[in-house]
Amino acid sequence: MTIRTSLRLAALAIPLTFGVAHADGLDPVWGAFGETKPIIDLRLRSEVVDQEPLAESANAVTLRLRAGFETGKAWNTSLLIEGEAIVPLQDNYRPDPSVPVNTIYPVVADPESYEINRFQFTNTSLPGTTITLGRQRIALDDQRFVGPVGWRQNEQTFDALRLVNRSVANLVFDATYFNRANRIYGDGSPQGNYEGNSGLLNVSYQTKVGKITAYGYLLDFENIVGLPAVVRDSTSTYGLRFAGEKPVGKIKLAYSAAYAQQTDFADNPLNFDLDYIASELTGTFRQFSAGVGIEVLQGSGVKGFTTPLATLHKFQGWADKFLTTPVNGIQDLYANAGVTLKGVGALDTLALVASYHDYNAERTSLDYGEEWDFSLAAKYKRVNVMLKYADYRQGVLATARDTDKLWGQVEFVW
Repeated sequence: MTIRTSLRLAALAIPLTFGVAHADGLDPVWGAFGETKPIIDLRLRSEVVDQEPLAESANAVTLRLRAGFETGKAWNTSLLIEGEAIVPLQDNYRPDPSVPVNTIYPVVADPESYEINRFQFTNTSLPGTTITLGRQRIALDDQRFVGPVGWRQNEQTFDALRLVNRSVANLVFDATYFNRANRIYGDGSPQGNYEGNSGLLNVSYQTKVGKITAYGYLLDFENIVGLPAVVRDSTSTYGLRFAGEKPVGKIKLAYSAAYAQQTDFADNPLNFDLDYIASELTGTFRQFSAGVGIEVLQGSGVKGFTTPLATLHKFQGWADKFLTTPVNGIQDLYANAGVTLKGVGALDTLALVASYHDYNAERTSLDYGEEWDFSLAAKYKRVNVMLKYADYRQGVLATARDTDKLWGQVEFVW
């Protein structure tokens, strides 16, 4: 359903609610609004991008405000409404690769935007079950296939009906129907919304050694004139994931492994059958951690394994050079290390992370380049501060050029 549908449902729900209230008394309504909690999320960010062969560097300073509220429950139903505004304070950047504006600058995907970010009803009448209707945030597993893209200023939301059932111990059944993905580029962009009838099914079971998840994602996107990649992202993806952790002496080991198979679906004009494979092992000793991993997305020579609804910034490096999988696929070998300190002066936590990525084509083994990433993050009560840097050096792939990115960010969340 679109946000207009959600608003119509809300309009219908109001007289129904007061009809029930007339019969049963207004106490549940007043109680729900009396338990209303505010939502405030303020983020100021500077992003500087130096990318070959562009002569100009991008310099984006943007302010994001999310504000709204969530009521308590009346007849096991709550209402959440949240608005969002992204205001460019310095706009020497290209905000949308599909729009020919500020083309002398690299892309920083934080366009000016003012919209309803979330508008949802949540009901818990059925035992062990949560039903959410409306515009909502969805994050599944590690967000490799479905996520809110929380790194960008305008997050991704879904106009959806979602049912999550936990009535059986250790078992979670999660099913979603959505007909619109509200993407990070906003309503003013030709690629701001993906529409079509799509379904997400995710079932997980928690064992003593880890969580086993089976999933099936059917994406049926309508064609957008001038953007052929949209309908080519109509896919069926089925997969398994296992993730857990176990103490070994004084070290805590975290491990994960995943496999998925993807084929063309619905009106996709292409024909492909591609695999996804990933595994990771991380060890933590006191405040120190180190890990290694591999992620492989196959390519057919015409189409690469695609994850258009993922929180892509979490994967294949922070420089975001492979948001679209190359047609010959990609293999990412990576290592990371970090340290998290508590109670450093007035700070609650201080964390340093470093990672290295080596990229190669899955199908042809060509060198796609390498990347170093670093971040320093501090938390003080409700304030988070971060400095972050990404350095990508290109290989033989001409479409991914040498790129440096530097971020400074302050965020307040209530």
